[in-house]
Amino acid sequence: MRFMMLMIPLGYESAPADVQLDPERIAAMMRYNEALKDAGVLITLDGLHPPSTGARVSFATGEPIVTDGPFAEAKEVLGGYWMIEVASREEAIAWARKCPASPNEIIEIRQVQEITDFPPDVQEVVAGFDDLKK
Repeated sequence: MRFMMLMIPLGYESAPADVQLDPERIAAMMRYNEALKDAGVLITLDGLHPPSTGARVSFATGEPIVTDGPFAEAKEVLGGYWMIEVASREEAIAWARKCPASPNEIIEIRQVQEITDFPPDVQEVVAGFDDLKK
């Protein structure tokens, strides 16, 4: 089972583009990342720049509208993610609990939808999707 662990650092929605990171916190996070890798569960991971450097494309009017960050209405934003492959939701939660997160951080855990999770008629429609990812 694949799970995405989403890091939600509270307050990151208003972080400046040149936000400074604490080297000690980064070192602790790198040790955690290494533990995921050594356990053979890590697929990929990345950190994300603050929303002040991003853009959103919305379609409320039927046409794409681009809004540059920061986003005033944002309450929670992603700071990064890990994609892991583990045997169960419980194991994904156990890994998230080991993260050296600070008190202002939350990790949301979401299982990745696999084609086999869908009924046969939907599986038929998405047949060949794996070829798109390569």
